[in-house]
Amino acid sequence: MNTTQQTLLPTYDHRPGTGPTLVFLHYWGGSARTWDLVLDRLPGRDVLTVDFRGWGRSSTLPGPYTLGQLADDTLAVLADATVTDYVLVGHSMGGKVTQLIAATRPAGLRGIVLVGSGPAKPAAHITPDYQEALSHAYDSVESTAEARDHVLTATDLPAPVKARILTDARTVTEAARTEWPLRGIAQDITEHTLRVGVPALVVAGEHDRVDPVEVLRDNLVPYLCHADFVVVPRSGHLIPLEAPADLADAITAFVSAARQSPRAGDRPSA
Repeated sequence: MNTTQQTLLPTYDHRPGTGPTLVFLHYWGGSARTWDLVLDRLPGRDVLTVDFRGWGRSSTLPGPYTLGQLADDTLAVLADATVTDYVLVGHSMGGKVTQLIAATRPAGLRGIVLVGSGPAKPAAHITPDYQEALSHAYDSVESTAEARDHVLTATDLPAPVKARILTDARTVTEAARTEWPLRGIAQDITEHTLRVGVPALVVAGEHDRVDPVEVLRDNLVPYLCHADFVVVPRSGHLIPLEAPADLADAITAFVSAARQSPRAGDRPSA
């Protein structure tokens, strides 16, 4: 993979291959390498992964760390990498960023895959007390391990993967770490999601306790004009790490269909 770093531009990896390019956006606590197990199952595909501003190799970049900024950063990365034909794949927080990007109807976008995504309309359990508690989930190694083992996952992961989750969740600036739980998670973006004009695939984990199946079915799918819905058996919230083969298969099937659809910039104006 070629790794690119420019001033004020998040670090990203671009592996050339067969298009359209799959652009992967990680969850709150993750990094570009969250997707490694999925990428291993997509040989020959053109793929791009990003470390969001404030996270991983982009942890030194200054704020703001808002969803809007992360969306702008992603578009800047796509321009820098000269990606012009692509599908966005966003997990959790990255799914909410994906919705904001797709709402702008950028040229070249063929479709979006929302994996355990933050819904367009915040769930009823997203209260100020919940947000405050969530903001401390990654305060220490112990609290991060507790969140990993009892909230984020529903399966037993290999030790190296568990260690990677700990490291990624702790490699972050303080302001970026608290932006999502204190603000981004409660942001209602339904007016944006309603503007998404490309096909969408919503992927839910059967035992996801963060963004449960019923929340994605009620608070996300109705706001997408062309959405398929898939539930991954046995998985919790960290679908890319718990069920990478199932996710890779779902993405592959979706992309095969999306390749038959015109890109956003090719669609006639309303």
